[in-house]
Amino acid sequence: MRLVFAIFKYYPFGGLERNFTRIVEECLVRGHSITIFTMRWDGEVPSVLRTSKCVIEEVPFSGFSNHARCAAYVSNLQEMLKEQTFDLLVGFNRMPGLDLYYCADVCYIDDIRRRRSSLHSLTPRHKVYARFEKAVFSRESKTAILALSDIQREIYIKEYGTQSERFLPIPAGIDKERVRTGSSDENRKEKRSALGLRDDDVMLLMVGSDFQRKGVDRSIKALAAESRGETKLFIAGKGKSLGFKKLAKSLSVGSEVTFLGAVDDVPKLLAAADLLLHPAYAENTGNAIVEALIAGVPVLTLSNCGYAFHVEESGAGAVLDGWDFSQDDFNAKLAELLSATPEKKMKWRKSALKYSDSTDFYSRPKVVADIIEELARKKNQPEFVK
Repeated sequence: MRLVFAIFKYYPFGGLERNFTRIVEECLVRGHSITIFTMRWDGEVPSVLRTSKCVIEEVPFSGFSNHARCAAYVSNLQEMLKEQTFDLLVGFNRMPGLDLYYCADVCYIDDIRRRRSSLHSLTPRHKVYARFEKAVFSRESKTAILALSDIQREIYIKEYGTQSERFLPIPAGIDKERVRTGSSDENRKEKRSALGLRDDDVMLLMVGSDFQRKGVDRSIKALAAESRGETKLFIAGKGKSLGFKKLAKSLSVGSEVTFLGAVDDVPKLLAAADLLLHPAYAENTGNAIVEALIAGVPVLTLSNCGYAFHVEESGAGAVLDGWDFSQDDFNAKLAELLSATPEKKMKWRKSALKYSDSTDFYSRPKVVADIIEELARKKNQPEFVK
């Protein structure tokens, strides 16, 4: 089969991109030919994609804002596809014309309604992204949707009346070997030393880009309320950190907060960490939550994060209300978790490891490739064939 994958930008350290790469790899292993259309590809092309069966084409775009550039990309992509012969168009961002959408995003309309004023709906940015979302989820659309989160699926159905049968559930797609190998005891000692941590220091970790949406401010405030000098917060990911550094300084924890930037050694960071914080304002899934459990690291997160239920089911950490968030409750729960006995902390670790060994966090690439093949066959089958 000839498959087309569309993604706005490729960033080598993102969870979406890691899943994207593994799905492409699985399709290539099955003998399919793939063309990837993107605005920009940052970093080297992974070795698994360096094959004659995989072509990466950068789509021309223009514009001074992200939404203008995305709109130009979509318009130019549609023109380029008119000259292509392919079996299925798979999108990893919302855009018109997709056969299949990998739904890694929270519902844009719902998220904006919760976090912005009503005036935001009048902006050009809102009009572009709302139009793209409607093109995928409206009842008139024929796009099939890879559903990563039950929470977001229900929000989309409520918002757009999307037919439930168009949502195709898929499991997580974490590389277990990568996480387990990286999170060894040896790497824990090595990484903590590299980060300047003493044996009695407590390392809190956040992982993910878009610091505002991930709730970095909430973690900094909780750290300040906890007010123990031996507790340190490390944030790994790509984003604008200046405002959060100012917040930390204003709360007298500037020296206890470190922004690591984009990193490719998250498993080693998990090895070094004592607790993962994930108090996101909105989160479709939260791969960092699952990766932490696989590494045996307890998690403090919120109920609006798609993968939060795994923390509850594993018993490895705590989940607070994310829809009606209370900073005081979050602060108190963090203090409670940090004051737990060594025996309790060891129980969390064992529970996390046991749960991640018995739960399918790993088969997403194979399941998605199966779905792609089935949709492509149906699409190319004449309607009159029964």
